This record gives sequence, C-alpha cells and structure tokens, in this order.
Amino acid sequence: MLDRIHLREIDWILIGLLLANAAIGLLLIFSASHISPGAPALKQALWLLIALALMFACLAFDYKLLMTMAPYALILLLFVLGFLLAFGKAKGGAKSWIGLAFMGGQPSEMVKIAVLLLLARVFAEYKRSYVSFGAAAMSAAVALPPIVLVAMQPDMGTAMSILPIWFGCLALAGLNRKTLVILLVAAILLGFFGWNFLLHDYQKVRLRTVLNPTLDPRGAGYHVLQSKIAIGAGGWLGKGFLRGSQSQLRFLPARHTDFVFSVLGEEFGFVGVIIVLGLYFALVLRIFRAVGKTRDRAGLYIIFLVGCMITFPFLVNVFMIIGLFPITGIPIPLLSYGGSSLVSTFLAVGLVLNVKMRRFANV
Repeated sequence: MLDRIHLREIDWILIGLLLANAAIGLLLIFSASHISPGAPALKQALWLLIALALMFACLAFDYKLLMTMAPYALILLLFVLGFLLAFGKAKGGAKSWIGLAFMGGQPSEMVKIAVLLLLARVFAEYKRSYVSFGAAAMSAAVALPPIVLVAMQPDMGTAMSILPIWFGCLALAGLNRKTLVILLVAAILLGFFGWNFLLHDYQKVRLRTVLNPTLDPRGAGYHVLQSKIAIGAGGWLGKGFLRGSQSQLRFLPARHTDFVFSVLGEEFGFVGVIIVLGLYFALVLRIFRAVGKTRDRAGLYIIFLVGCMITFPFLVNVFMIIGLFPITGIPIPLLSYGGSSLVSTFLAVGLVLNVKMRRFANV
C-alpha cells in the first residue's frame, strides 16, 4: 500500500509528460474523426479517464507482487486469446475484440504487460554475464505463445509489438555470439516460413509496395501515397486545425488510428511535428533515464522493457507513414485512437512510477 514516503517519490514530471502526449492525441483524434459516426474522440476521453484511474490503482501494489501475479495473468490472457480465435467475431478482419458496453477492448494489449512482468521476473535473479541458451529458450516460452496466438487472429501489428519487449530483455541480459547466431538463424527461418505459409497475399503486397508505392496506387500503395501528400501539404506551419484537406475530405484512410501522425503534419506542419516529437522524446527519455536510478534488477528490467514497449511502435508508425516501413497496423501509443492501447500504455508507465517510488524499499 501507499504511504507518505511513497507519495513523495511520485514522478509528477513523468505523469505530466504522459498526460500532455495523451491530450495531443485527443486533439488529433477529434480533428480526424469529428465528422465520423461513433464519436471516437469522446470514447478516447472516457478511456483516458479509465487509464488514469488504473494507473494510480497500479501504484497501490508493490511491483514485486505484480510480478508474482504475472504468470497467472498471462495464462488467463492466453485462454482469452484462444477463446477469441475459436468463437470470436471478426472485426476489421481480426478476431481480437471483446465488446465492452458501447466500447470495445483488445486483450492482446494487456498481454504486453503480462509478458513484460513475467520476463522481468525470469531475469530478475539472473546473474550470468551472457544469456545462456536455456535462459533464451525460457524467455521464448514466455513470449512466443502470445505472439503466435495474436498473429493467428490475425493482428500482425500487435504481435510485432510484443517482439521488442522480448528482444529488449535479451539485449539487457546480454547476448553472446552463439545465442545471437541461433536467434538470427531462427529469425531467418521464421521469416521464410511466415512468407510462404502465414502471410496473406495483401500483406505480401504491402511489403513489396514499400519500395515503390506507385506499383499499386489505388490498393496497397494508396495509404502511403495519401500520407505523403498530407504531410507534404502541411509545409512549415500547417493548414490549421480542422483544415487539412486530405484528412477532412477523407482521402487519408485510418486518419484517427494508424495515420494520425499524418493529420498532425498536414494541420500543424513541420513546426507542430517537431514540437510533438520533442514531447514524445522527453517522455521516452524520462523513462529510460529512470533505469539508472533503480536499485534492483527487477525494477531495472521493468523500466527498460517499458521504454522498449513505447518506443518501438512510435518509430515503426513514423517510418510507416513516410513510406520507409510496410503498413502494419501499429498505432502510436497515446496519440492514436485505441482504448486498450491507451490503458496498456498508462499501466506500463504506472509500473515505471511504481519502481521509482519503491526504489529505496526494494533493495
């Protein structure tokens, strides 16, 4: 539970940066979707309140207690993912949603938190200089089942977003040459298998159009071409709030989700992009700098993996909208529409706050 000492150690700057980025996300979501049915911005605002409440609730429990609960949480979530695969209804082409009143949730987002905590628990007492093959195999046993189940939904974007948590854990623990070679060979074999047996034709076309979107300008290349037009049209200062032609006239697809950063570039221009990038960088930097203040291995792993979890989708999404990465369906945490993503991000930052609050107690 919390006491005065814990409350004094709360990182209010980190909370402020978190809320600032979430507020910018709400602004962009409203601009991109205010003429759309369903009131996405209102739903996102409600999810923001829920996420904030859950984050502060997370602070009431010692992160080491949460680590002990992680295996049970992951098993439960794997069961839910399996149930959705067998009996769920497809939404947007994927069986990944659970209906919650007039909103919906994706259990796969909560899987990230469970995997993160369980990997931190596995390596908290690991004392070797390098990851042994046995330790790497144990970490794979934690990370691969949810990755496979999520990929089968199919939701390749969320499945990919679990990978940096796993790889970040291995990198922090230390990879020797032998283990690294084995992982690279396994990745090549998995890539070959996935291309031939797992990827759908439309996913293969997306990969091919990365090099040349004009190969299919009205199909797989349409998203990237419209995104580049929107960003280029913004110029230095942008066209103004609610005045972006590509977004307001609906030429830009997935405006409030995958391509919300394109809306930012069109309506607020290069200057707006730099400001938002600066705020996001400040948030990520604040998280990674907390690694140096931890006093136990478990806390170190938690904070580092949270940083990886938030940074990876941001970079992938930014590279995606400018045509340097395939369209994967990976939204930007905090900025893109998505209640489950918002909750998982706030909970992840709550874990960072949790570790920093208790760094003098858990040594």
